Amino acid sequence: MIRVLVVDDQPLLRHSLGLIIDGAEGLSTVGDAGTGEDAVRQARALVPDVILMDIRMPGGDGLDATRQITADPALTDTRVIVLSMFDLDEYVHEALRAGASGFLLKDARPEQLVDAVRRTYDGESLFAPAILSRLVEHYVHAPRTAPSDGQPPALHRVTARETEVLTLVARGLSNTEIAAALTISMRTVKTHIGNLLAKLDARDRAQLVIAAYEAGVAGG
Repeated sequence: MIRVLVVDDQPLLRHSLGLIIDGAEGLSTVGDAGTGEDAVRQARALVPDVILMDIRMPGGDGLDATRQITADPALTDTRVIVLSMFDLDEYVHEALRAGASGFLLKDARPEQLVDAVRRTYDGESLFAPAILSRLVEHYVHAPRTAPSDGQPPALHRVTARETEVLTLVARGLSNTEIAAALTISMRTVKTHIGNLLAKLDARDRAQLVIAAYEAGVAGG
């Protein structure tokens, strides 16, 4: 059972999200919170698998709460999906840097939300297609200073095959899609991703997305 904490300042929306989660096979809500501060308290008390986190709330916003949660050693296995009414670039970038594993708009369909929770629990990052394309656009056009040997320092220990996997992760492909694209097994994909997480000191796939764009290997 995937245990979910629902965080939003609107009681009606918290209730609606809870109904969607509890109505899905293998998912269950373990609590809810209406402020960022309460979200941090509930996360530490309940240690949920996944947190659905609103951004704009009183009593500490969702971004600050996400930073505290992802920095807590006791919550290493807890993943955060940020929910927002707005797909403003600064929200997406800040959510990623805060440690969120995904970013969805509140107009997502119930089945998309359930899929996001399951995929995030399985270690994948989840972004609405429009948000991912804007993220790509931002990093593709961001100015960079190339290192003298032509290779980003962060990728010095990464193999050619791992770089291919990293590029596909940054483009939003699932493990299954990566396996098909590179004609390799799912087990091999997971091994490569595990190696990338270790070599790039990344907490999850969302941080691999940041690393790929900042290294300039995902703009094609």
